[in-house]
Amino acid sequence: MSATRGNGEHWKSLESVGISRKELALAEALQMEYDALSRLRQDKEESRAKQRGDRPLISWDEPAERNGCDSIKAARGLSGSDPTLSYNVPVAPEGPPTPGPPPDPSPPQPDAQPWLKRPLAGDYLYIFEGSGGDFLGEPLNSTSPHDGGGGSPKKLSPPPLPPRHPLWSSPEGTQRSGKGSPPSSKGPQPRDINMFSAAHERAHGKLLGRRISEEDPYGIADYGGINDAITCLNLKSTYESEVLWEAARGWKEGRSIFEKELSGKPVARSKTMPPQVPPRTYVSRFGNRKNLAPNKNRRISVDPVAPRPHSFANGYELFEVSEERDEEVAAFCHMLDVLRSGYSTKDYSLTGLVWSAVNLSPEQLGHGVSLKVTVVCDSLREPLTFTCDCSSTVDLLIYQALCYTHDELHTIDVEDFVLKICGLEEFLQNKHALGSHEYIQHCRKFDIDIRLQLMKRKGVRSDLARTANDDQSPSTLNHYIHLQERPIKQTISRQALSLLFDTFHNEVDAFLAAEGDFPLKAERVIQSVMAICNALAAVESQEITAALNQMPPCPSRMQPKIQKDPNVLAKRENRERIVESLTAAILNLVELYCNTFNADFQTAVHGSREHGVAQEARLLSCPLSFTVYATHRIPITWAASYEDFYLSCSLSHGGKELCSPLLTRKAHVYKYLFHLIIWDQQICFPVQVNRLPRETLLSVTLFAVPVPPPGSSSDANKQRRVPEALGWVTTPLFNFRQVLTCGRKLLGLWPATQDNSRARSSAPNFHQPDSVILQIDFPTSAFEVKFTSPPAAEFSPKYEFSSLGEEDQRKLREAMQKKSLYWLMDADRKRLWEKRYYCHAAPGALPMLLASAPSWEWACLPDIYALLSQWTYMSHQDALGLLHATFPDQEVRRTAVQWIDSISDTELLDYLPQLVQALKYECYLDSPLVRFLMKRAICDLKITHYFFWLLKDGLKDSQFSIRYQYLLAALLCCCGKGLREEFDRQCLLVNTLARLAQQVRDAAPSARQGILREGLEDVKQFFKANGSCRLPLSPSLLVKGIVPRDCSYFNSNAVPLKLSFQNVDPLGENIRVIFKCGDDLRQDMLTLQMIRIMNKIWVQEGLDMRMVIFRCFSTGRGRGMVEMIPNAETLRKIQVEHGVTGSFKDRPLADWLQKHNPEEDEYEKAVENFIYSCAGCCVATYVLGICDRHNDNIMLKTTGHMFHIDFGRFLGHAQMFGNIKRDRAPFVFTSDMAYVINGGDKPSSRFHDFVDLCCQAYNLIRKHTHLFLNLLGLMLSCGIPELSDLEDLKYVYDALRPQDSDADATTYFTRLIESSLGSVATKLNFFIHNLAQMKFTGSDVRPTLSFAPRTHTIKTSGRIRDVFLCRHERVFNPSKGYTYVVKVQRESPGEVAFVQRTFEEFQELHNKLRLLFPSSLLPSFPSRFVIGRSRGEAVAERRKEELNGYIWHLIHAAPEVAECDLIYTFFHPLPRDEKAAGTNPTPKAADATWAQPLGKVGGEVKLSISYKNNKLFIMVMHIRGLPPLQDGNDPDPYVKTYLLPDPQKTTKRKTKVARKTCNPTYNEMLVYDGIPRGDLQQRELRLSVLSEEGFWENILLGEVGIRLRDLDLAQEKMGWFALGSRGHGTL
Repeated sequence: MSATRGNGEHWKSLESVGISRKELALAEALQMEYDALSRLRQDKEESRAKQRGDRPLISWDEPAERNGCDSIKAARGLSGSDPTLSYNVPVAPEGPPTPGPPPDPSPPQPDAQPWLKRPLAGDYLYIFEGSGGDFLGEPLNSTSPHDGGGGSPKKLSPPPLPPRHPLWSSPEGTQRSGKGSPPSSKGPQPRDINMFSAAHERAHGKLLGRRISEEDPYGIADYGGINDAITCLNLKSTYESEVLWEAARGWKEGRSIFEKELSGKPVARSKTMPPQVPPRTYVSRFGNRKNLAPNKNRRISVDPVAPRPHSFANGYELFEVSEERDEEVAAFCHMLDVLRSGYSTKDYSLTGLVWSAVNLSPEQLGHGVSLKVTVVCDSLREPLTFTCDCSSTVDLLIYQALCYTHDELHTIDVEDFVLKICGLEEFLQNKHALGSHEYIQHCRKFDIDIRLQLMKRKGVRSDLARTANDDQSPSTLNHYIHLQERPIKQTISRQALSLLFDTFHNEVDAFLAAEGDFPLKAERVIQSVMAICNALAAVESQEITAALNQMPPCPSRMQPKIQKDPNVLAKRENRERIVESLTAAILNLVELYCNTFNADFQTAVHGSREHGVAQEARLLSCPLSFTVYATHRIPITWAASYEDFYLSCSLSHGGKELCSPLLTRKAHVYKYLFHLIIWDQQICFPVQVNRLPRETLLSVTLFAVPVPPPGSSSDANKQRRVPEALGWVTTPLFNFRQVLTCGRKLLGLWPATQDNSRARSSAPNFHQPDSVILQIDFPTSAFEVKFTSPPAAEFSPKYEFSSLGEEDQRKLREAMQKKSLYWLMDADRKRLWEKRYYCHAAPGALPMLLASAPSWEWACLPDIYALLSQWTYMSHQDALGLLHATFPDQEVRRTAVQWIDSISDTELLDYLPQLVQALKYECYLDSPLVRFLMKRAICDLKITHYFFWLLKDGLKDSQFSIRYQYLLAALLCCCGKGLREEFDRQCLLVNTLARLAQQVRDAAPSARQGILREGLEDVKQFFKANGSCRLPLSPSLLVKGIVPRDCSYFNSNAVPLKLSFQNVDPLGENIRVIFKCGDDLRQDMLTLQMIRIMNKIWVQEGLDMRMVIFRCFSTGRGRGMVEMIPNAETLRKIQVEHGVTGSFKDRPLADWLQKHNPEEDEYEKAVENFIYSCAGCCVATYVLGICDRHNDNIMLKTTGHMFHIDFGRFLGHAQMFGNIKRDRAPFVFTSDMAYVINGGDKPSSRFHDFVDLCCQAYNLIRKHTHLFLNLLGLMLSCGIPELSDLEDLKYVYDALRPQDSDADATTYFTRLIESSLGSVATKLNFFIHNLAQMKFTGSDVRPTLSFAPRTHTIKTSGRIRDVFLCRHERVFNPSKGYTYVVKVQRESPGEVAFVQRTFEEFQELHNKLRLLFPSSLLPSFPSRFVIGRSRGEAVAERRKEELNGYIWHLIHAAPEVAECDLIYTFFHPLPRDEKAAGTNPTPKAADATWAQPLGKVGGEVKLSISYKNNKLFIMVMHIRGLPPLQDGNDPDPYVKTYLLPDPQKTTKRKTKVARKTCNPTYNEMLVYDGIPRGDLQQRELRLSVLSEEGFWENILLGEVGIRLRDLDLAQEKMGWFALGSRGHGTL
């Protein structure tokens, strides 16, 4: 083997990427054998050449003379990963891509000679002029001694497998005639695409053991061994030595080229593919090399030689070609060129900045709201503080700051400066208002200081910016596809196939030359054919079968049924005829394989790519027909498990079938060369070609009947067996050029377990190396059948909706109120389409109208397009509905994207996951949606960032992985080198963290901490090698290291990591995130996205629900990052501070908030935040059906904001205990939450506010039902198990009740609140979870006191010298009782403090101490049990003495007890102690905090009164301030109304009874029907509030009379009415 750099390191690099030593040894042995064969053949060629006196055309040694040798050319593979290396090759001048005569000769290029002055590397192939064709050079790995070259010390290797008959020599040693076929010249194609070319490995190869000898130079090969060894040879062809050397070096240096998902273990070569390599640079084949002109931006594929007749003498040639042969991909690259050229920029530095998101709605600008802003500047020691209006622009603030930093401003341009957010790599937008930035809104919501840094634009990091070079580089996807983790390409290489062809040729020679023993020779030929077919996806075409049927019987193949005369083969002519037909069949199979799998080589004889004469599809009235031949690569197990195989073929458009499916006859598995199921049956659909819509999909499903168990094969049993679907595939009938499919097609079937929705066009399954392949033969003709889109009709009428009859209006409204096309009935569709010209006033109805169109054939399109072109402009939210799979029509989707184009970048980020999913529903690679997303990604870094990670996730969807692979390559091509390197770092960081998280999760609990510490060293090394990196959560989060002391893990099932990263910005805090491995975070992402959109809807409507929105991003299947919210605790931890039964108590949440908000105004603000956020959570969790709600996935911030986490269950998919749903309540709303809202255990008017907020928020979301159905509908194909069909979508539809009025919805949601509050199941669920979590509680968790916000120690507080309990005091808030005042003296002179503690708090201290110390070290605690009233003064006095003794003994106990943190925390002053300062607090009612003075003693009632369609609607909402009954108990109130005068009392209406409350909530609608407006003016509404008393007469609590003539009932009247004695009501 050669010792040049291309070899030793080549194999070492192969080993570094996971290839075993055994495989390497096998490949080397094969290589040596091939070299020997090559040398042998070469010697023969040379001897012939010497006899003719010709010099050899290829010298394998370096030429003796370099200077002046202008006849030498070189073809070299691309080295490394620098894309610029691909383009410095000479190519042909621009010209038409049609074959033609060679260009005229021209003088040699003057600059060719200097190119040769430097030393030539060993992996070059030198080609001498002197032949009509050139040989294509490859990087070579082996050398061979050779006599014919110059005596150079550096040897060049022969190709691994020279063709049997080289291009420059004719058969049998004769010179090829110059008149032969003139070489065809092909102009440059737009771009080339390099897909990875590697055969999937099978079992380990066997070494070819035959010794090569002169007598038997092509000894009988072990064909099984050859098949098994092909992969090793493929590695030779696809890995170039320098690329592998670079990859190995990069690995050592800590670099990565987008590692595999779970690196860390050796890669099993049988299950993965090698990483992608860059494309080779090919040189065109031309008659005269001197015609070449340099062009740096184009690459040319090698052109095939002219066709030669198929003959056994010169049967085949294989040529490497440019991988851009896929016309659709080439056109896509051209589109990218045009797109990028339109977005080149003068100031490239701006393309590398992350701009803060902006919400432009006026509600968020905060007019008249003052902001306190701190601006940090490097030139000033102290930061500047400004107070400015929310609506003032950012550049105004910059100007104000510049006034302090610069003396002269006339030379200063404000645009040269930007304001950066401290702690984030994010910048405010100069031309926008301060208050419109999401960062400012976030600071206002959570009362966070606004800190900004003034910077010069030139001083900002620009490592992510695009450069002019980035924009000028051509759009080739090959270089960027290899950056992806697992590029999908499993084709055989040219060299490996050439080996098989060479062996076939040798066997054919032996067969033709044989004098006898024909069956043995035929067996060898058949084995060689079998090896070729096996390499070509195990496909056996009917032509190969027919040719092999002419051969005599042999063991390799099932015997043909007809007996052949053995003497037929005795004639050489007959054998030649068989071989010729066999060779032609194999060449046709190779061509079919190349076209199907997009291989990087082609046969010398293949069909032209010219586009023939076109005929319009609308003129063809013949039915659509094709022939289903067979399925190949049948698993051997099917033959034993199934029988009666048949295919079901159907045509569909947008998920709707165009006709009934057609079935083939039933067939069985047959064994030819391989196992096949052959039908060879024509399918003729009853649909004419001119009736086919352009986006028609052909769907084929393979069915079979299971074989019955032994002993039960009766006919009756056979009838009962149901056919099983085994596989399916869809393919569009018209390609991207809108030409009808023709010729032979191979289609890989997807397993039947995968979603086979007919609504979307997935690529055939060549993703799985063993997929079953279906062969279909479409008719071919001399012309192309092309679908030409018709123009829109000139006239499309518009009519007023009101001109319809009342019944038609009502039915149309009912249909349109369904808000979604999924639940339209046939009658609805018919009605909508008939009345489509009346619906222009409802723009959002367009998706439902188009879904109702009866047909999308050519003749119907002008009318549809006219409706589309004249339709009222749709909002981008409505236009999303036109991107569903139901609308594959190109014009509809183009119009939808045109409407969506108005969306802002900020809002686009909200909908980006859905738009990436909608790419699946595009028929072709290039589409308006792709262009729109690419255009936005070029312009905005945030969009590029999230688009990258969403596309990367899409690669995991096997059905669409090839499409997403191209799109990801296009994005990497557009975004620039700096951003590509940043994505590389992010992927490497994610892989490092995923490996660590998996190791921690798999470890035993006791070993996890050690493994975490060791793994964090790898993360440290990552940052040492890479410097800084942005987190996938957001491009604004730039980190430079890990902080191990702040890292830990959670003791839950998934064992997520709690990580703290060091911020690059010294002005920012560390960035804390959770990294999960083992949980699919896509569902969490989607849920949080929906909640974020709900929050934006509320804010835009002026209702800020104080929602906590945190980032969550999936970085791969089963792993991702979640942002950590600071200063937040789970409800479980809060509740268990009151014991394991804390879930059943009402006060834990209120006490916890009081502890963290000791000041009255702080607590007021926290409660307000709690009311709003709790209402928002109730609505959001109900609408989205979020289940598995326990107290460990509901959190509370110290500021009172409540929020939910961990959305593993949604859309009503509740966890079950047997047959019992774990989530029984509509949503989580418990009594401890109501306690915080009410300010006690009795309902207050604050509860009314809470109910109103819930109902208002619910109704605002209901107005956007269509938006949520659109967004969730687009995600049906994303692979989330709980969002997979219309039933899941129906849950949201039913929860939003779009058909209800707002009043009905208000009543409905009020009942849900009551149901949730009254549910005992929720608290029981919490309690069970508390018990379950006790096993996870680590022993290192120290007990803390529930009433102390933080822990204090002897070091922080100072040593306590003495404590003395002075007195007890009576308190009334938060509840009646006694508190004990303790005097605490410390060793610091004069330091005395007084603290107040209740008996319960002393008891909590003692219980927590018992957890830490044995009872022998602790003093005994006073008994809690007392006879009589436990809150009496006598009891308090007695306890005072006992407690005094207890604390004295505690302070004088052993040092480990007396100096423990619990005791020092207990005696440390709390804010309430400082406020009390030893004075007796004045009594205060429990809910006086929120009590408002009432105008009337009798209370007030809130009503909503409206009149519509002769109906009077009275919504009884709330009552507040009812007086208690005479016995002091709260009443059981209900409302009764009459319309006076009413002598017969027929107008009596009643609400339900509320129990034991003075502040009831009803939200019930009382309706009076059939009352004319004139009659209404004479009526008075008499409303009475009574308390139900059971056996006694009900007690009147208050009443009000409302004269209806005083109210303007043209609009709804809502307000509070005072209750009193019999009189008229006042507002």
